[in-house]
Amino acid sequence: MTPVLPYKISVLVFIENPAGEQLLLMRAKEPNLGLWSPIGGKLEMATGESPFQCAIRETAEETGLIIEQEDLHLFAMIAEKAYQGSTHWLMFLFRCKKAIGGLPADIKEGGFGFFSREQIKTLPIPETDKSALWPIFDQYQNGFVALRADCSVAPIQITVEQITPA
Repeated sequence: MTPVLPYKISVLVFIENPAGEQLLLMRAKEPNLGLWSPIGGKLEMATGESPFQCAIRETAEETGLIIEQEDLHLFAMIAEKAYQGSTHWLMFLFRCKKAIGGLPADIKEGGFGFFSREQIKTLPIPETDKSALWPIFDQYQNGFVALRADCSVAPIQITVEQITPA
């Protein structure tokens, strides 16, 4: 019998500096301990928080950047099945249209860095980020894509469910 895994809902927020470099967080705790990733976090489901509200809250909490709903563009929704064999994730990916001026101070979740897209290809990042997340960002950051990723198989199986061009 297949074990029942918890299902978690989260957001990732892609933020750039004025030079067009991406702000990434070196994760100091799981998931993705020791790896670089965009900022984000889990929805506060007990309060009925929406993905947009979560993205706004997480951006303020983690970076100090105050944004509003119109500063965000939802460009992807990804359902990850059995990530690291322990959790299913429903993730909403946002591109922040408001640049961040400088590097935020370190937080308990980790420390920050700015990186070009070329530099990101050489960083230690989660496998799903390498195979799905960054290619999705590159292709759909101004449009929208919904997809699912089956992480229970190797290589990870990606299925596009809907695309809305920019």
